[in-house]
Amino acid sequence: MHDSPGPGHVNFTLDLTQEEARRRAEVVAALGDAWDPVAALRSEEEAHRLLYSGLDAEQQRTYAMLVAAGVLPGGDAGDAAPH
Repeated sequence: MHDSPGPGHVNFTLDLTQEEARRRAEVVAALGDAWDPVAALRSEEEAHRLLYSGLDAEQQRTYAMLVAAGVLPGGDAGDAAPH
């Protein structure tokens, strides 16, 4: 790789660090003061637990296979009764 530009080419560098910081600040501002990240995470974990609860044996095997393959995050599949 050459550090100097060839004929008719100009090196161009763009640092997006400041723009990314501004974008993140805008996202947090848009979420508002009432946003609770811990509560949001708990709600997401509860939704995941409920989604994969009540699986029958075949569904549980498929779930375990997908977790082992890295397709789904691991963890407890929930404790509701099978449908």
